[in-house]
Amino acid sequence: MEIDIVFQIAAAGILIAVLNQVLVRAGREEQAMMTTLAGLVVVLYWVVQYISRLFDTVQTLFHL
Repeated sequence: MEIDIVFQIAAAGILIAVLNQVLVRAGREEQAMMTTLAGLVVVLYWVVQYISRLFDTVQTLFHL
């Protein structure tokens, strides 16, 4: 299993959290929420690809 995805998700989370705090302190709550939402969508896109690959592997393993 690749550990790189864990580091990518962690880095994205840290970056998004920092951007969120900067935008909130600047009084731009709407942009902070949109940044957080965009980051969540990107991370979910990465995770869905790995889950799809997992299902394909399980399907091949059990000959379904």
